[in-house]
Amino acid sequence: MVVAPDTQCRSRSLDVEDCCRLKQFSGGQSLCADNPIVKSSRSSGILLHPTSLPGRFGIGELGREAFRFVSFLHGARQRVWQVLPLGPTGYGDSPYQVFSAFAGNPLLISLESLAEDGLLSAADLSDVPTFPETRVDFGAVIRFKFQLLRKGFEQFRKSAQPTDCRRFEEFCETHAAWLDDYALFMAIKEAHGGNAWNQWDPTIALCQPEALQVWSRRLVQEVACWKFWQFLFFRQWKALKDHCQSHGIQIMGDIPIFVARDSADVWAHPELFHLDEHGNPTVVAGVPPDYFSATGQLWGNPLYRWDAMAADGYRWWVQRFRAAFELVDIVRIDHFRGFESYWEVPAREATAIHGRWVDGPGAALFEVVRRALGDLPIVAENLGLITPEVEALRERLGFPGMAVLQFAFGSGKPDSEFLPHNYARDLLVYTGTHDNDTTLGWWTSTGAGDSTRSQEQVQREREFVLKYLGVDGKEMNWSFIRAVLASVANLAIMPLQDVLGLDSHARMNLPARPDGNWQWRFLPEMLTESIQERLKELTLLYARAEDGPAG
Repeated sequence: MVVAPDTQCRSRSLDVEDCCRLKQFSGGQSLCADNPIVKSSRSSGILLHPTSLPGRFGIGELGREAFRFVSFLHGARQRVWQVLPLGPTGYGDSPYQVFSAFAGNPLLISLESLAEDGLLSAADLSDVPTFPETRVDFGAVIRFKFQLLRKGFEQFRKSAQPTDCRRFEEFCETHAAWLDDYALFMAIKEAHGGNAWNQWDPTIALCQPEALQVWSRRLVQEVACWKFWQFLFFRQWKALKDHCQSHGIQIMGDIPIFVARDSADVWAHPELFHLDEHGNPTVVAGVPPDYFSATGQLWGNPLYRWDAMAADGYRWWVQRFRAAFELVDIVRIDHFRGFESYWEVPAREATAIHGRWVDGPGAALFEVVRRALGDLPIVAENLGLITPEVEALRERLGFPGMAVLQFAFGSGKPDSEFLPHNYARDLLVYTGTHDNDTTLGWWTSTGAGDSTRSQEQVQREREFVLKYLGVDGKEMNWSFIRAVLASVANLAIMPLQDVLGLDSHARMNLPARPDGNWQWRFLPEMLTESIQERLKELTLLYARAEDGPAG
């Protein structure tokens, strides 16, 4: 949910008055002064969601091509692999609209690995539909993969060794706090034809105890199946994470501030959300009009009852952070500004225009998380309409912020905090993010359909880019990569699309577009030795890695 900067609020550095307000608001202390990111040496990495990996099964998986990508990262001396949320996708196939804030996406399970484990046969993998190579056809993939995943579960039931059964049981016990709700939710959802939970039979939609017992008995095998797929996902993900660690690569994950309305989280914990007696949200999340949309962005996520969460010691959030750090090494908090204040829109509204700012939990939530889990490597996505109060909260918590180079040139002035000469060291900088066009697409775009920029503004922006970077406009993707790598920021991230020099056809997401997002995939032959060597050379040149033997 990256939001572009407001040209009147974010395109300048904080002045003296703002700094005084920051100091007064934060009390001059940091909750996470020992944030490992702040203390770490210079490094860089690549943003690529696993669904974008190549392979013959229609979607990226946690198998051979994932391990090959790690080898590419290692050879290019990259030390971070950033991914998007890893949960089971729902509406619009978006990783930011998932059925559980804790579960993994079964579509990422490697079928070839299941065959190696004896859960699928060679014949099962011989008759594969012809999938598009450069995009994910989610509907076709879902129909194909879930059929084989069910075969894998049935084979496990028939032939699993006692050791494997114990491991599965231990996994279920360890993750019972969220797994029981998620597996039952998905089984009931399937029994209701995939309908959203507030359209189910009212007794089970509202989690009445007798109904929960009836449905749990009725769907006992289906529930076990959904749990088993999580067992497989976590096992394969751990193998991949261990492989990354052995190659000196950390995984950066993503915690979206909000959860999907149609999720196990909202269904099982309605008391934590602003819902009416039928389970419908009364207010929803979004952002006001911005760079991407003149009517704002209406995300539609139900909003939290922060008073209820505070009353039980933010237990759900502690569990969420603990679960996230089981999967990844670093966490980026999406839409961090919502913890200071968030845009609340009445559920009946068709756009996000008629909303209001409401206070979030502030530092109180993170104080509880820190007491429970210690200092954590967290980055705050602080893009969009950012106030001094938001920056004060981020600085108090000691979380590095973000800067996006594509946002740096719109004002045509050298005071933009997104320009490299204004960067701080405790910063995560990007050429662009998953919500941006590719750098090549951004450079050649007329601006129509992508933002609220006029053609004249686009032309002035281009002239400033050329003058600032001192380039002729050729290979603008590499000019941007060089700029962020050369900056003083501790961590620089480039989407793989920019490293490969791809245009707008490779864009991952266009905010406010309801469908057609999250589909891009690359071809295996795109990861060439020449690109790897070029990225390695720049990475070493700007001291973001130490030289050594490639692996």
